[in-house]
Amino acid sequence: MDIDKNLQTAIEACLSAGKVIMNVYDTTFDVEYKDDKSPLTEADKRANDVINSYLEPTSIPIISEENKQTDFSVRKAWSTCWVVDPVDGTKEFIKRNGEFTVNIALVDNGKPIQGVIYVPAFKTLYFGDVKQQKAYKAQLSSHDEPITSVIEKAEHLQPKTQPSQMVQVVGSRSHMSQETLDYVEAIKDEGNAVEIVSKGSSLKFCLVAEGSADVYPRFAPTMEWDTAAGQAICKAVGVDVISKETNQSLLYNKENLLNPWFIVSKH
Repeated sequence: MDIDKNLQTAIEACLSAGKVIMNVYDTTFDVEYKDDKSPLTEADKRANDVINSYLEPTSIPIISEENKQTDFSVRKAWSTCWVVDPVDGTKEFIKRNGEFTVNIALVDNGKPIQGVIYVPAFKTLYFGDVKQQKAYKAQLSSHDEPITSVIEKAEHLQPKTQPSQMVQVVGSRSHMSQETLDYVEAIKDEGNAVEIVSKGSSLKFCLVAEGSADVYPRFAPTMEWDTAAGQAICKAVGVDVISKETNQSLLYNKENLLNPWFIVSKH
């Protein structure tokens, strides 16, 4: 397997961030709340510092949830940028259910072209390269695993090839929005049975990319750093992330970093 230099850097950054995240996870940690009431822990800050230390030497500018955001008057000149969420699923981190991730994507002219998602609690790594049209999953034994070992353990991701009568929809067990419930009812009206598959953070994208679910409708707010890595991994295996506003793929490094609603599916 030939891994692009930037993709290798992103993988190594994710693994190192995962290590410091788990160091915090295994302690009694404090939770702060940002202005928008979203939670922040020491893990977010430490992981962000580690990721910046890997990505800054590439000289590619960085959009990270935990960095001070660069004004759009400057960002709009960026043809390429990193889009980073040091801990996606901080609420899952606080609940200690393991369903949180490190997300790093490389975006070129608004489109994610490489993505890495690391699940440090389970040492599971997903990565994809859109140009090569390949994405992989590797089950690691250590956060310190060298890239040669990651490549050895990497297995191709394959989304579902045939739609089945049982449509697996990625959603929340506890609080599905009315719009999502309506979407599920519409699938049922077409004569299909529906199973709700629940996962936290950007793992929802991975479920569709690896064939564990058919569709992920997201009719609730997300930010670019929540979705860029997942979109790259999905796109690398032919799964689209389509905006409900434009009916086109989600775009990145927008003036407003808030995403429109979207649907992730192959069909």
